[in-house]
Amino acid sequence: MSTSRSRPNAETDAKRPAARAPRQPRKLSEASLQARAERAARTREEFLMAAAKVVGETGYRDASIQRITAACGVALGTFYLYFPSRQALFDTLLPHFGLQMLDYVRERIGNEERFFEAEEIGFRAVFEYLSDNPWFWRLLNEAEVEAPTAWARHHAAVHERYIHFLKRMKARGELRQYAKSELPTLADLLIAARDYVYRTHLTTASKGGRTVPNATVRTYRRFIESGLANPAA
Repeated sequence: MSTSRSRPNAETDAKRPAARAPRQPRKLSEASLQARAERAARTREEFLMAAAKVVGETGYRDASIQRITAACGVALGTFYLYFPSRQALFDTLLPHFGLQMLDYVRERIGNEERFFEAEEIGFRAVFEYLSDNPWFWRLLNEAEVEAPTAWARHHAAVHERYIHFLKRMKARGELRQYAKSELPTLADLLIAARDYVYRTHLTTASKGGRTVPNATVRTYRRFIESGLANPAA
């Protein structure tokens, strides 16, 4: 009995198909990559809007992923392609729409450089945005408990924008009676005053459309003019 190993049959080996090289992924053109990125951005924006409306209707605690995906019209699994968790989505919502609101206000103010005129335009613009997006109130008011990271980021952004606005006005020669170090506190006071006026007219007063009552604007403007133009010594 032979103990030698059988040698490979050259003829058989020749008939075997050659091993295929690993398939390379298809390279997408720049246009295809851009289109894919745009679709992803649109879907993400649709998720955020659907979630904001669901929170506005049910609150954060009852805003389940199932409700959000149903409102968005997509499969449940699609959610996790854009957000790792429900909390990650909640931590994105308020800062996202808060910046949207601030951009709306900035566009409405435009090139107006006079402080009180710009302040009045901004006062009206925020009222318009909140009237057009009534879900924003619940998104904001429940965030301090349900999405504290988002709440902190939103308020930091609002505060920073307001301070920047006040610094710009001071550099133009307005607000001369206030030191630069006082502007952060001044921003807090103005933000708080606005917040309660909006709360009254958007949540408790009779619905009067998206325009803040002129009498309210006049009172607010007279209040800030008397306090900012002629502060007590």
